[in-house]
Amino acid sequence: MNFPFFIAKRYLVSKKSNNAINIISAISVGGICIGTMALVIVLSAFNGLSSLVQSLYNSFDPDLEISIKQGKTFDPSTPEFAELRKVKGIAYYAEVVEGNALLKYNDKQCIATIKGVTSDFEKMSGFDTLVREGNFNVAGNKMVIGKGIAYILQTGPNDHFSPVSVYAPKRGNVNTLNPEDGLNELKVYVSGAFSISDEFDSKYAIMNIAKARELLDYTTEVTKIEIGLEKGANVAEVQSELKKIAGDKYEIKNREEQNALLYKTFKAEKLWTFIILVFILIIATFNVIGSLTMLIIEKKKDIVILHNMGAGITLIRRIFLMEGILITVIGAASGLFLGALVCWLQQKFSFVKFTQGYVVDAYPVAFNTMDFVMITVSVLLIGFFAAWYPVRIFTKKHLI
Repeated sequence: MNFPFFIAKRYLVSKKSNNAINIISAISVGGICIGTMALVIVLSAFNGLSSLVQSLYNSFDPDLEISIKQGKTFDPSTPEFAELRKVKGIAYYAEVVEGNALLKYNDKQCIATIKGVTSDFEKMSGFDTLVREGNFNVAGNKMVIGKGIAYILQTGPNDHFSPVSVYAPKRGNVNTLNPEDGLNELKVYVSGAFSISDEFDSKYAIMNIAKARELLDYTTEVTKIEIGLEKGANVAEVQSELKKIAGDKYEIKNREEQNALLYKTFKAEKLWTFIILVFILIIATFNVIGSLTMLIIEKKKDIVILHNMGAGITLIRRIFLMEGILITVIGAASGLFLGALVCWLQQKFSFVKFTQGYVVDAYPVAFNTMDFVMITVSVLLIGFFAAWYPVRIFTKKHLI
C-alpha cells in the first residue's frame, strides 16, 4: 500500500487528542458534500428547464428554415426549390406566409403576426400537443391563436357564433379617402388556443396558407419554407446540401441559429450559475485549510520523528496533502451520489411540483455527463489547492 496514503488514512479516521480536529474534518467533508450536491442539483434542474423550453420552441420552429436574404418574400416554384425537395433526409416541406395584422373582436383588438401554414406544418411540428383549449384546425375560415391573444380579445374556441375580424393593409398604392378601403378584411373563427411562452402566445395567430395569402395580398409567394427531417437524419449534412443547391441568395438556418439569442442566453446563464456555485464551494473548502492546519500542529511530534527517521520533506508533505485529497474525494463522492439521488427521485416521484397551468406538472431535471465531469474536476482542483497551501507552509515551519 502507498505509504503516504496509509498514514493519511490513519490520520483521517483515528481519534485525535483535540476533538475539535475531528469536528472540523467532518465539517470539511460535509461542506464539500453539500457544495457538490448543490452543483449537481442546480445544474441538472437547469438542464431540465432548458430542455423543456427548447422542446416547446422546437414544436414551433422547424429543423431547418429557408428564407431570402434580401427582401421579404420569394417564389418557391423555381427549379432550385424543386431540387431542394429531393434532398435525402427531408421528411416535411412546408411553405409559410407571415405578416402583421390587426385582430378585432367586439370592442377588443390587438396586433398579431399571421402565420399561414400548409398541412405539413402540423405533422412536422406536433403543434396539436401545444393547444390547451379547443383543437388544431386551420381548415377554411378557422384559426388557432395564442393564449395571450385570446386573453386580450376575450375570445376562444367556445365562441362558435361571433367571428374575429382580421385586417391587413393592401399591397401597392391605394388611392382612397376612406382608410378602411386600404385594408383587406377576413372573418375567421377561433378553433383553438395554444400555449408555448409569453413571446409566442401574445404574438402568433395560425391559419391556412390560402387564407393568409388572401388576407396579405399574396398569390404564390412565401416568406419562408420550413423543413422537417427524417428521424436520424444529420442536420448539418442536410443543411450543407441545401445551401449548395439554394446558393447565396437564401439563408438556411438550423434550430440553434433560428433562436441564437435563446441558446446563447441558456449557455451564459448556466455558466454563471456554475461559477457562482463554485465560488460558494471555494468558501466551503476553507474548512479543509483549517482542518489540515490543526492536524499538522497536532502531529508536529510525528513530523519530527518521521524526519529524523529519514523521511524527506516531500514525503511528509505528501502525507498531509493526501489527507486533504481524501477529505475532498469523500466529500465530492458523497455530494455527487446524493445530488444524483435527489434528481433521480424528482424524475421518478416528482416531489417538487408546479402549480396548475404550467406545461408540465413537476420541475424537470436532466442529467448531463459533461456536468458531472466538470463538477468532479472543479471540486478536486479546489480541494487540491486548499490542501496544498497549509501543507506547504506549516510542514516547513515545523521542520525548521
